[in-house]
Amino acid sequence: MEWLNYHHLLYFWSVAKHGTVAKACEELHLAQPTISAQIRALEESLGEKLFIRTGRQLILTEMGRIAFRYAEDIFSIGRDLMNTMKGRGSGRPLRLTVGIVDVVPKLLAARLLESTSRQSPSTRLICWEDKLDQLLADLAIHGLDLVIADTPAPPTIKVQTHNHLMGESGVTFFGAPKMAVRYRRNFPRSLNGAPILLPTSNAILRRLLDDWLARHHLSPTIIGEFEDSATLKAFGQEGHGLFPGSTVMEKEICQQYRVQVVGRLDSVKQRFYAITVERRLKHPAVVALLDAARRDILA
Repeated sequence: MEWLNYHHLLYFWSVAKHGTVAKACEELHLAQPTISAQIRALEESLGEKLFIRTGRQLILTEMGRIAFRYAEDIFSIGRDLMNTMKGRGSGRPLRLTVGIVDVVPKLLAARLLESTSRQSPSTRLICWEDKLDQLLADLAIHGLDLVIADTPAPPTIKVQTHNHLMGESGVTFFGAPKMAVRYRRNFPRSLNGAPILLPTSNAILRRLLDDWLARHHLSPTIIGEFEDSATLKAFGQEGHGLFPGSTVMEKEICQQYRVQVVGRLDSVKQRFYAITVERRLKHPAVVALLDAARRDILA
């Protein structure tokens, strides 16, 4: 039987957390050659490359990301064991490991996860953000309990998954106060020629908006395209252009970014899914999240 060298795993875990061997040396009080040699030994025992170097930074490979998540669980269990034995805790809390597709609005994801914390206060949340295909790969090896996405899992993936519709939301256009006043008049015709900020083409919302604009014969001026929804809203806050957001998050978007509603596209619907490997949900925190989404957030 092959046994994992947990010292090697610890050194790898420290480097992965900090991104450099030098910072791991400070944490572990070891010399750089020692840590580098132990990580090479771990890679040899696993038969996989765990890091690639980019400048001074060490970036996890795909297999490195998987190894890191296992290491996170292993050392978290170790801490829980120590706390329990020393009387600092009553046992290991329930864990919910969630993958959030990077195009899902951050404010919406935060509200969904907050609802889980309220209903299951003892649950420890672990959140990852990435592309859908990478998160589904992690879900397949049970590295995640669920994936929150704006699209169902594609039928082309090899592992069987189940798509649980959490609900849907209309789309609202927002703008900095002066822009909102100007373009609110005669909306949506006012979008013709208006400066707008949009998600990149890989986002479902972008395709929905492109179709809607084409159907209504509107040609706004696209000032920028953004993969990250928070960056898009930050640019909109500065008055660079109007931008879309989920109608169910209107209040939060207006408060956080100090913008105003320009108009609503009620016929454009964003749908959000919880993707799991099990049809019948058993994890109590996952059940709580879906219940809250369907009852209070995306109803």
